Amino acid sequence: MKFAKLFPFAVALVLASAFCRLASAQGLDPATLLKPTPDSWPLYHGDYSGQRHSHLSQITPANVGELTLAWAFQTGQAAEIKSSPIVANGILYVSIPDHVWAVDARTGAQVWLYTYPPNEGLHIGHRGVALYKDSVYLTTPDDHLVCLNARDGTVKWNVVLADVKTGYWTSVAPLIVRDHVLVGLSGDFDNLPGMLKSLDAETGETQWTFYSTAQPGTPGNPSGGATGGNMWITGTYDPELNLVFVGTGNPTPVLAAQTRPGDNPWTCSIVALNPDTGKFVWGFQATPHDTHDWDAVEVPVLVDGIFKGSPKKMLLQASRNGYFFVLDRATGKALLTSTFAAVNWSKGVDKDGRPIHNPEKDPARDGRLVAPDEGGATNYRSPSFDAKTGLLVVSSRDAYGIYFSKAEHGTVGWAGADYGVFGKAVLRAIDYQTGKIRWNHDLGGGWASAGVLTTESGLSFTGDSVRSVIALRTSDGATLWHSAIGHVGNSPITYQLDGRQYVIVASGGELFAWALPEKSVEQTGSHR
Repeated sequence: MKFAKLFPFAVALVLASAFCRLASAQGLDPATLLKPTPDSWPLYHGDYSGQRHSHLSQITPANVGELTLAWAFQTGQAAEIKSSPIVANGILYVSIPDHVWAVDARTGAQVWLYTYPPNEGLHIGHRGVALYKDSVYLTTPDDHLVCLNARDGTVKWNVVLADVKTGYWTSVAPLIVRDHVLVGLSGDFDNLPGMLKSLDAETGETQWTFYSTAQPGTPGNPSGGATGGNMWITGTYDPELNLVFVGTGNPTPVLAAQTRPGDNPWTCSIVALNPDTGKFVWGFQATPHDTHDWDAVEVPVLVDGIFKGSPKKMLLQASRNGYFFVLDRATGKALLTSTFAAVNWSKGVDKDGRPIHNPEKDPARDGRLVAPDEGGATNYRSPSFDAKTGLLVVSSRDAYGIYFSKAEHGTVGWAGADYGVFGKAVLRAIDYQTGKIRWNHDLGGGWASAGVLTTESGLSFTGDSVRSVIALRTSDGATLWHSAIGHVGNSPITYQLDGRQYVIVASGGELFAWALPEKSVEQTGSHR
């Protein structure tokens, strides 16, 4: 009875504490984006490099088995959380299409909720929001960018990115570079050139627009008649080179390629842009003349180190087409090309490190058995790079599909068909110096949707195919801990507050915060 009387008071204290923290916050210091603090996860990838690696080390291979649930937050919505939360000033921001929550990062108590009005956009998922100073930036399914007050979720401004009726939609987490809010769009319809826009962080005014393929009607279209190449996963940024790196999607028409001869640049490519002007600096095409819907939007991971005896500023990508690339990110030249999953679609690799298109594997009336399948050897699931081991840990698949193309399918839109035959989900650790697979960890099914987080203590967190969040030893892939929370649909993050490290994972419409018990934290102490 006494507890029942005290419970509302306790809840009020928790909420009051959350509001006080938010009210006292001075917004996100832009310097934090260049050098994130241990108590933050201020960008989609954690930092600009895309490594999704944390230097926190309180949770270790020796004590990870003691992890306990610190708090859980339920959205109450049917939509699955696919977003990567961001954290600053003790507040966590998480999104699904049309919704953003601010949550106390210590307790899981809701601080505010913003709901975008009903709209005609494609509600397939949402990757996350961005934070800059005292503003939160949300893309919407109907192609708007909304700027919210980080303190209370009220709208500062709302601008249109593109016309949803033409076939564009947005689900990407914006990338903040100084006063630029970089937003890519999605869309698989013909006559839609891939688009990346830069908007002023204070006003929402468009600063520049980069098109990965020529706009319809452009004379002498260098893409060979192809459109597409949309940019729907958040890119990365090198402050020293002042270059943004972003992957581009498939060309359109998607499978019917006869109307778009040639390589179709810059679809299925990695491109480097100047963030101040949108000027194209270089491009590397992962899949020339794609005929299987293999976007190259996978995260371009930035790594500095020695490669074959020389210091290099590198870019790593495990691409949807089954190839692993190491590029010189100053020039875009390939340093290494290898495969990391089942691949049978190419004739090998050319002198520039690009896979060679094999027309015999193009969709045909009697079908073609192709590896990977349409889902790809990997996809939107973020990898993680651990510099200590030199491993890029990737959620991958060995998968085969049969591709068809018939005259009655037409020559526009998808214009063909693919049917999955076999798929096996495997977490793989790729040695970036050699391209060799150091270890494999069977994820227990045909598909997994979770990204990867690595930590300085030697742990890799992800989700498997049998409804569990798991922690592995990064050096050899051995399982150290798991919890059957349900399907993991996002990429885990971590941060440390008040001397306690938290690991955040989503399942369905719920966030789970894992931490060591308070007693264990006191024994281990606080480690950065």
